[in-house]
Amino acid sequence: MVKYGLDYTRCRWILPLLLGIGVIFGIIALAGRGWLESQTLPYVHQASLWESCTRSGQGGPWTCESLMGYAWGRAAAATYLVGFLLLVICFALAIIAFAIDTLRFNFIRGIGGLLFVAAVFSIMGLVIYPVKFSTEIDMTGINMFSWAYGFGWTTAIMEICLGFFFCCLPNYEDQILGNVKPTYFYSSP
Repeated sequence: MVKYGLDYTRCRWILPLLLGIGVIFGIIALAGRGWLESQTLPYVHQASLWESCTRSGQGGPWTCESLMGYAWGRAAAATYLVGFLLLVICFALAIIAFAIDTLRFNFIRGIGGLLFVAAVFSIMGLVIYPVKFSTEIDMTGINMFSWAYGFGWTTAIMEICLGFFFCCLPNYEDQILGNVKPTYFYSSP
């Protein structure tokens, strides 16, 4: 990407595309019911960011309790949601930044800083949830934090990695814009 510059057609939209994938993973984490699940039969516990559902061991109906009744549940949901909203804002800003013909490298560095802030909020929500859930909710059987919780962590890791990339990209401004004279390594026979 640095070799051809960000004006190279196929490379220009890689960063907004990766942010878009992060947004999709965040939506899956917010909507998924697999934050916590029973690991072994009979499956008696299932939880999302918003509610905890249990059922009797014989496969009866699920009874759900909202986690918004707990202060830690509201805190976990709010911090993760703030991190997700900041990620969506970064996605929109990245599309605007890369759609302009002349790149504003300070603008790109600001997107990277905002991604780090989003990662902090996301990680706060992802840490509050399991710590308080395991101490305040009665769990029966063997339970595991599952696929939707994993999508939440994937989103947070993508925010950190893309934040580094957005912050470091302006350091290669001359190479990206083609202002550096190429160096040829040629020795005559």
